[in-house]
Amino acid sequence: MNDDEKGKRFLELIDEQNNIQWGIVAKLSSLITSNWNSEERKKELEELVEQHSVITKELNSLDEKNSIL
Repeated sequence: MNDDEKGKRFLELIDEQNNIQWGIVAKLSSLITSNWNSEERKKELEELVEQHSVITKELNSLDEKNSIL
């Protein structure tokens, strides 16, 4: 992957990661409101955190030589 492709992918991942972070905040807010009793929200939160982790790992792999960050 050349530097232009890496840069484009990097920006796409940052945007996706930002959207997931907002989802995490929304799910946490919902859980707090439900006094932490919503198993559905807990599962959704676990999935969002996993997606965030996958994206973060890919972002880190794009910048192996510290060329982007």
